[in-house]
Amino acid sequence: MEWGPERWRLYGLGFSEAGRAMGGSIRRGLAGLTPGTPSPGRLLFAPQDLRTADPTIATDIYSGFFAFAGRSVTTSGRSPFEFDPPSRAWGEALYGFGWLRHLRAAGTALAQANARALVDEFVTSRHGDRRIAGETQVIARRLISFISQSPLILEGADHAFYQRFLKIVGRHMRDLERDLRGRATPYRRLMAAIALCYAGLCCEGLERHLRRATRLLVRELDRQILADGGHASRNPRVVVDLLFDLLPLRQMYASREVDTPEPLLNAIDRMLPMVRMFRHGDGTLSHFNGMGVTAADHLATLLTYDDMRSQPILHAPYSGYERLEAGRSLVVADVGKLPPTRLSSEAGAGTLSFEFSSGPQRIVVNCGTPRIAGDTILQASRSSAAHSTVSVNEVSSSLFVAEKGFWFERMMARWILRRIGPVAIHAPETVQTERNERDHVQSLSASHDAYRKRFGVVHERRWQLSADGHKLEGEDTFRGDAPISGQTEALIRFHLAPGIRASRAQGGRVVMLVLPNREAWQFEVSPGEAFVEDSIFLATSDGMRRTEQIVIAVRPTEHSSVRWRFERLTRAPQARAAEPGPELL
Repeated sequence: MEWGPERWRLYGLGFSEAGRAMGGSIRRGLAGLTPGTPSPGRLLFAPQDLRTADPTIATDIYSGFFAFAGRSVTTSGRSPFEFDPPSRAWGEALYGFGWLRHLRAAGTALAQANARALVDEFVTSRHGDRRIAGETQVIARRLISFISQSPLILEGADHAFYQRFLKIVGRHMRDLERDLRGRATPYRRLMAAIALCYAGLCCEGLERHLRRATRLLVRELDRQILADGGHASRNPRVVVDLLFDLLPLRQMYASREVDTPEPLLNAIDRMLPMVRMFRHGDGTLSHFNGMGVTAADHLATLLTYDDMRSQPILHAPYSGYERLEAGRSLVVADVGKLPPTRLSSEAGAGTLSFEFSSGPQRIVVNCGTPRIAGDTILQASRSSAAHSTVSVNEVSSSLFVAEKGFWFERMMARWILRRIGPVAIHAPETVQTERNERDHVQSLSASHDAYRKRFGVVHERRWQLSADGHKLEGEDTFRGDAPISGQTEALIRFHLAPGIRASRAQGGRVVMLVLPNREAWQFEVSPGEAFVEDSIFLATSDGMRRTEQIVIAVRPTEHSSVRWRFERLTRAPQARAAEPGPELL
């Protein structure tokens, strides 16, 4: 497939990034004329690592079994850094050294010696994928891990190793400061600022560098943490990951008796209620814009640091999300524009998609971001077809950079992918939202114009949740400023959570749903006919899972509006409730 109207956007993005690259090279060159960051005098203390540790993983690592991000490598006595990473995520995990926390949890002399040997091996050898290991966010994660796990690495070490370790910290700081002058994207800049603050607070003799890192941290928090607590990438996972690093950072400022930056305190206070906004009754987070598997133990640990036990916010206009809640029912909807281009590498074409749950049971979901997948599946997971929303003529509401088109376009796309990733090249320009509540009945309506230029269609969706939560009504409307082609077809999809059994009735006007907990719901559509088709839920820890989806095909020239409704039934059909659950792929 070739680039269509997006060709000029691709060219514009490519030339813009070329200008950034040139400016970054000049700044790095000038920075080379000034003294770099010195090695710290000594380590003063180690911050707490809030992520859950599993001492059994330490045994696997000692045995040469390295399992990260759903992939594993058995080293058979060789160094793990001698192996090519089986996936990018695996490489980032290995070179980020977050797994040191598992060795620390083991609490044995063997684990300490193993950790020290692996750290020394990495920094003194030429093995490994240095391209991945040298990326800004990986260096930042490695520096945070080394400092947080320094008691494990340094206990029992000789003076020579201690000095080498301090030089490693200084070198990582210099690498991060170099990247900040040139190639770092916004999220990487924030991660670099956090890591530099960790080093400045935990090491002696870096006071001047701490002040500079703090200013950078404040600037990036102000830019990237939105007024409602979301991150500018609109990715729920990013909010969670940042909190795991920002909460210990807040404590470190207090421990060093250094004035804690007010923007850091405010950001944390805003972000914790935002996490709760995405949280469903089963404890997992909504699957929007790059969110995959929820680490339930990590999330539970994180929320214990919410001193105020804050309630989830219902209205997040800056992040572009809305939450409707009544009785046992919950709706979370994506009603925002795509994030800025340089923060959109994980965003999905899920505008006006939603997730719907009843108590601890999901009903309608988005497919989510897979934990283990190749580029093809990752691209598919970002499409509108992988979200519970509408696609027109099987085209997504947002399109992303990919290697296609003529040779020059493929070359430019390849360069952009290496530099900033598969960012958005086309997205809705306008998303309008309105929310109301009357007699305890909550309603939400939103529209977007992503299909206006190509197909002359504006998509509008309305949700209404009853006061008792037993009924969710919706309507999808298609309107245009000019006559819409008779060949234009809109596909309305509702992806069902794994374990739900769906059966058509009344000629497709009704779909009966039986949940794994035997709760029953009925889906109705008018006008039109609903079909039950295969789907795949991607955000699972044990592989992709087969499920089903409700699909409605409509031609806007025939029906400009389609109404649908989910309604709870008082009793589940026994025959359907006894059927087995879905299989793993």
